[in-house]
Amino acid sequence: MAKRLVPLMNRVLVEKITPPSKTAAGILLPEKTPNLNSGKVVAVGAGLRDKEGNHIPVSVKEGDTVLLPGYGGTEVKLGEKDYHLYRDEDILGTLHN
Repeated sequence: MAKRLVPLMNRVLVEKITPPSKTAAGILLPEKTPNLNSGKVVAVGAGLRDKEGNHIPVSVKEGDTVLLPGYGGTEVKLGEKDYHLYRDEDILGTLHN
């Protein structure tokens, strides 16, 4: 079994962020709490090449928090964790504090 996945070309491996079900004080949050479809970038591919052979790097880097589309991506299970593999152009943006 693989222990590490290195994406090819312009692919990005993302671990989705699940919102907490209760606060630090122990208050249970309702399921209707609005949440963003976001995730943390775990690994990125090397990027693409254009027609002239110039390198086009991936627009995100490992550790970035990104906004993901509601649908799409390929679900990947490594060990006990679930990840999703997206193309660079499918990622909607990066989230900053």
